[in-house]
Amino acid sequence: MKKKNDLLRNELMRIPLIIVGVLCAAFGLKGFLIPNEFIDGGVTGISLLVSSATDWPISVLIIIINVPFILLGYRRIGKLYAVKTFLAILALSAILYLINFPHVTNDKLLTAVFGGFFLGAGIGLAMRGGCVIDGTEILAMYINPRSALSIGQIILLINIVIFGVAAFLLGVQSALYSVLTYLAASQTINYIVLGIDEYTAVTIVSPKSDLIKNVITRQLHRGVTIYKGERGFGKTAFDDKHIDIIYTVITRLEVPRLVSTVQQIDPAAFITTYSVSEVKGGLIKRQALDH
Repeated sequence: MKKKNDLLRNELMRIPLIIVGVLCAAFGLKGFLIPNEFIDGGVTGISLLVSSATDWPISVLIIIINVPFILLGYRRIGKLYAVKTFLAILALSAILYLINFPHVTNDKLLTAVFGGFFLGAGIGLAMRGGCVIDGTEILAMYINPRSALSIGQIILLINIVIFGVAAFLLGVQSALYSVLTYLAASQTINYIVLGIDEYTAVTIVSPKSDLIKNVITRQLHRGVTIYKGERGFGKTAFDDKHIDIIYTVITRLEVPRLVSTVQQIDPAAFITTYSVSEVKGGLIKRQALDH
């Protein structure tokens, strides 16, 4: 019973994110992109293209074109995800149909940047709320296991086709500005979904692991996890192959400081870094709350 209550509470807390996301996306579309005949990538871009070519209302097309992707989401992810996605897209369609947002600007550069920003913010907030208002990601997830391409590569290929058609229908200049819109939207989505800090995982292999561990925990105030490993494979041989491998998670802005500190202790230390999408618990979250 407690788990069900916690799940219900979490879902209720996500609803405001979805509502604000839908409003942001609708404002980006009607306040910037649609009046200036700009498009974005993904299903939204397809809907805008079809609307431009056929004069069908964008509010209707967004629902029709997203329906197959919602069904894929039901099969691939789950019923709750599909229902929330359908309701979010339905709400976006209703807002586009009922609310007349002001036409903000005719400047092409401002339209591309801020139209992309508001649309990306809307998509990102909806994703944080546990659904999508653009089905391209669901399609990419469905194709991914059946191809050698990553999800990002699949989305990129889809958008190349969309912008190629846009160049033919709307002209090369509008297509190029639409690419800028897509870049602004995708970067905004990354900031909202991954966080502005962009957490980075760092793995350090060094015989001076004890000293490095102490520096990370006492000076940088970050937690570490120690893995037991072996070294000496390849041309270099070691009498003692056992070594401690340090794993920690920090923000992107802290990476240069950590790498510099480690290299001062051991210039030959082996360091790898890679982005992580989400972090829960641990010292890094506690530090953020304290500040």
